[in-house]
Amino acid sequence: MSRDTVFDPTAPLTPTGNLRRRQAFSRLAIYGATAAAVLAVGVLVIVIYTVLVRGASALNLDFLIKELVGTGIIVAIATAIAMPIGVLIALFLTEFAGNRATHLIRMTLDLMNGLPSIIIGLFIFGLLVNHHKQSGIAASVALAIIEVPLIARGSQEVLLLVPGSLREAADALGVSRWRAVLGIVLPSALGGILTSTVLSVARAAGETAPLIFATSVFDPSRYSLNPFEALPNVPVRIYELSEEANPSGFAEAWGLSLILISLILFASLGARALFARSKRKMAS
Repeated sequence: MSRDTVFDPTAPLTPTGNLRRRQAFSRLAIYGATAAAVLAVGVLVIVIYTVLVRGASALNLDFLIKELVGTGIIVAIATAIAMPIGVLIALFLTEFAGNRATHLIRMTLDLMNGLPSIIIGLFIFGLLVNHHKQSGIAASVALAIIEVPLIARGSQEVLLLVPGSLREAADALGVSRWRAVLGIVLPSALGGILTSTVLSVARAAGETAPLIFATSVFDPSRYSLNPFEALPNVPVRIYELSEEANPSGFAEAWGLSLILISLILFASLGARALFARSKRKMAS
């Protein structure tokens, strides 16, 4: 545009070289993001297909029950420990904490969430196993440390979605803060809290490193329901079988892998469904 040309704000916009470059870059970014998403889904499909083909023929109810019972006990105790702590942390962050405390606690949760699981396993070994004996309780404490930040951050995000008008109505009626939280806020966010808990269980159920330190010396041929001794579990058993030069052991490891992936997949899908239902309920 020359100096003598008068700018007319009502004139139609015309594409320039700069606009065409931005459009080309935008299309390139969209294609790249789509390709990355397709690649991620493709890798997941290949992994699931491989495990399904190699593990389906090796499924055996006897050896599955031994490891699944132990895994279920460990994860159940871990969730019973982590869920109340995580929900209380989320309630404190959303309802009671100041800005400075909120920032500090959120940073702590993020650091805990980023800790390698092997470090958590080593910590639990020094705290509960060293000079004692391995046990399902020690493994549960390790998995609870992994679950707490996931439950806390997920529950916090859901609690923030609860309409502020509910809190204001409770204040207007003279309801005390803790009764409003327990009677109004918490029930409204219950679906999302359960979702974050299920996702944390799916994450913790597949961890191997903490269980190697806490509950790896067990007899895989017998059942055990005592959490105060080392419990057979799926992740450690897969690791042990993969280290053996035994074809039948490899087949058993594939079968256990199929069960573990199936549990995690169904838990994740269930958590997504719960979260979608919770969002619809809060929006209505």
